Amino acid sequence: MGQRTLFLQEEIMLLALRDGKGANNMFSIFHYAVAGGILAELALAGKITFEERDKKTYVVPVDDTSTGDEQMDLCLAKIFNAQKQEDAATWVFRLGGDTEMKHRIAEGLCRRGILRADKIKFLFLTDRVYPEVNPKPKRELIARLEKAIFTNTGPVEAGSAVLVSLADSVGILKNVFQAKELKKRAHRIKNIADDNVICYATKEAVNLVRIGYITSIVAVVLILVG
Repeated sequence: MGQRTLFLQEEIMLLALRDGKGANNMFSIFHYAVAGGILAELALAGKITFEERDKKTYVVPVDDTSTGDEQMDLCLAKIFNAQKQEDAATWVFRLGGDTEMKHRIAEGLCRRGILRADKIKFLFLTDRVYPEVNPKPKRELIARLEKAIFTNTGPVEAGSAVLVSLADSVGILKNVFQAKELKKRAHRIKNIADDNVICYATKEAVNLVRIGYITSIVAVVLILVG
């Protein structure tokens, strides 16, 4: 498969951009998968580790020296400066709530000539979008995912396994593969995701977000009918 040339959070970003204009759904929760990707990369770099306590998986800071990546360093500093250790799901939720994170990651991909930064206007709103300039990295990424999901030959490489798990947890695999084809491989995807700390933490964080959405909608309805 060759060595990965992008960080997991950058790969998630590419998968989330699903049209030729480089936009993503403004209500998407993909940024929680981005946060999960950053935690995974920090763990792979030996900057953090995970520790099981009280039926939760806690993020334990290990090394605060620079990773060489701006976004990862920002997240690492937050973990080191926290008043207490938190579990992985809490960190995914907290880091994923940074609305500028996706733009910093996209801008990094722009500097590498993979994306281009544009601005679009919709009514009175202005949004930043990132059309693809170099399609090769995303094509290679999709080929890796296709091999992991749609074949049964050998174990899945660790980076690809985490990517499949994260992309599945926020529903962006459907951006690149047909839903009916993914449904046929649901068992395979589940097997890839099993026992993956980051995947579990991301799903927990996404559940918290969805509960928040539902609570907000119920509150608005109660106000309107009250």
